Amino acid sequence: MTTDVSTGAPGPLSRREQILATAAELFAARGFHGVSVADLGAAVGISGPALYKHFVSKDAVLAEMLVSISQDLLSVGRSRVADAAGPADALVALVDWHVDFALRHRPLIVVQDRDWESLPREARERVRTLQREYVDLWADQLRLVHGGLALERARAMAHAAFGLINSTPHSGLLPDVPMHDLLRQMALGALGLDDPDRR
Repeated sequence: MTTDVSTGAPGPLSRREQILATAAELFAARGFHGVSVADLGAAVGISGPALYKHFVSKDAVLAEMLVSISQDLLSVGRSRVADAAGPADALVALVDWHVDFALRHRPLIVVQDRDWESLPREARERVRTLQREYVDLWADQLRLVHGGLALERARAMAHAAFGLINSTPHSGLLPDVPMHDLLRQMALGALGLDDPDRR
């Protein structure tokens, strides 16, 4: 998916990105193994064999889908940290970015959780590497805000915040704007931070 790194906003979709977005919806609804190449082709208006012009296999679709979201999270996260006035502001920016992402990409969260084991080994290792870097981006800022915080505890706090924010496929009982505000407030509270919008 195309993402404007400065804002985290999605850009226009290419055909390849359209396939990825549609695949995420289908995989989330029916599971990776419940969707055929023909199903995916039909959903984007092309034949199953024509899909191979864009991806060599259904496995490659899943791999690019999950690697690309991990790359986007890390890339935009790094940009938000670089633009922040300090570590507390960086964490607020990271929370805002992750909440925005989780609300816009609920199907990807479902696929990541449920179909992880279906990833080809190389893609799984790439996703793990990117996710560790993303966790450490948060952990580094947490250790600056909370002096003396051990690295493993900071990582655990980051993972706990992700779990809360990534509940969107199940917890979206409010419209997106109030849901964003609720998740933001709860995540900041879990990280031991004040919400600057509520001071």
